Amino acid sequence: MKIPYRKEIDSLRALAVLAVIIYHAKIPFFGGHLLSGGYIGVDIFFVISGYLITYQIIEILNSKKKFLFLDFYQKRVRRILPALIFVIIASSFFFKNLIPDALINFLDSLIFVSLFLSNFFFILLD
Repeated sequence: MKIPYRKEIDSLRALAVLAVIIYHAKIPFFGGHLLSGGYIGVDIFFVISGYLITYQIIEILNSKKKFLFLDFYQKRVRRILPALIFVIIASSFFFKNLIPDALINFLDSLIFVSLFLSNFFFILLD
């Protein structure tokens, strides 16, 4: 099922990306950093994702089709997995430039990312 194109969603995505970039740039701002919480961009993405996913589920239910979680997750995997594999391969070209501790963390993170458990790995690093 194809969701109709909505310009305002692209605008929100651009705003979310900009917020994440500003957070990581650590721009000084009145003794702190601009967008120092860093979560606003991620929150915007969560809201967009929630809206789009809910829209798709409602459309399936309104069309009298049966909603299956397996189909739902298969579509997500087919959409996300190619990009994930590309990022893993592309970032792997730079691992040789890392110092030993960072290299070990990077290789460990690749394992966790491949298992879709990266959030657990990165919280353990804190």
